[in-house]
Amino acid sequence: MKQENAIEVRDITKKFKVFYDKGSELKERLLFRNRNRYENRWVLNGISFDVKKGEAVGLVGHNGCGKSTTLKLLTKIIYPDEGTIEMRGRVSSLIELGAGFHADMSGKENIYTNASIFGLTRREIEERLDDIIAFSELEDFIDNPVRTYSSGMYMRLAFSVAINVDADILLIDEILAVGDANFQAKCFNKLREIKASGTTIVIVSHSLGQIEQICERSLWIHDGIVQADGAPRDVHPRYLNYMGEKRQEIAEKERERQAVKSQQEPEEHTGEKAEEETNEDKTQGPKESKRWGNGSARIKRVDLWNQKEEVQNVFATGEEMTIVIDYQLKKKVEDAVLGIALFRSDGIHCYGTNTRIDQIPEFSLTKSGRIKVKLEHLNLLPGEYLIDIAIESDIGVPVDYYKEAAKIEVYSMLQDVGIVRIEHSWEID
Repeated sequence: MKQENAIEVRDITKKFKVFYDKGSELKERLLFRNRNRYENRWVLNGISFDVKKGEAVGLVGHNGCGKSTTLKLLTKIIYPDEGTIEMRGRVSSLIELGAGFHADMSGKENIYTNASIFGLTRREIEERLDDIIAFSELEDFIDNPVRTYSSGMYMRLAFSVAINVDADILLIDEILAVGDANFQAKCFNKLREIKASGTTIVIVSHSLGQIEQICERSLWIHDGIVQADGAPRDVHPRYLNYMGEKRQEIAEKERERQAVKSQQEPEEHTGEKAEEETNEDKTQGPKESKRWGNGSARIKRVDLWNQKEEVQNVFATGEEMTIVIDYQLKKKVEDAVLGIALFRSDGIHCYGTNTRIDQIPEFSLTKSGRIKVKLEHLNLLPGEYLIDIAIESDIGVPVDYYKEAAKIEVYSMLQDVGIVRIEHSWEID
């Protein structure tokens, strides 16, 4: 195992038996042996990757692709059929929050029980007890039986126990949506602290935003192999493009089903023509490595205007900037969503928004046109920044995701540090 790695996974395969009609009783199994038929379903087909010490990696992919199976293999809940897994250091996993909790025991008693499952001694638990209770914000209920807790309180206590275990490797599976918005923010900040302390983190989540906030690397698992490995802003558009195509296929099948159900009888060539148009869109759609989408609309030109509507690519901190997007329509885009994202040249996601987030009334793109997005105060600190632009349809299908559509240089006489300048004032008594 390489010295710089915390995790090394090599050629892992894993299959599960899926029974068609398995008898639940011994009598049924003996009398109806033919009902015990099953198939071997391969979930992982030779997956390999490394995770360096202190690195945070997100696992993304559609349901059933093998993300959670991979995490369970890392925790040794299950074992691979073939291949090897090597890990260096103490491992803590947040896969099933509350595993080991007893409903009739108090919150405090369950802290001792649950923390011992993670491998902590009684002395170590007592040293962390106050921190665990304070983090859960359940001081007034900690001596009550957990059966009296709401589901949110239950999850908060379980998360607080798991997050306060000193571990070299932390494995997390779809459990970041814990409690209310304030507590979720608290959990994210805690994860950032853990990451900053040098802990290796592997996260499975369908929320790409969560992964982008915590991880500097994403693995897209598809059909049991690593389909893509790299920075989230490189991997996620490819994954979203694939998921968009799948959603579009599902929507088309649903429209066909509804047409049959309503006993409509369109001419036979109509379906063929629609198929040809779809294929044409895919053929004419963006094919460059920095473009994704079905091509129903195409971003043709992106300009950056100053306050005088003059084109420029160098702006001062705090200056007004307007992003001007000219697009060409090939096919109507129903309930379109338009979005922008700004990244620093090192990949740091500085800002992003879209028409849905800004609660712009629903609209469709019916003809070629122009979009203007005015940033009244570009409060970025000096550096080089890249702008991504996206057009999506009503069901989240990428129409044209244009990565690095524009580049700007920001300068300033200010000496602030960080990414953005926040307006402020000092008062010293």
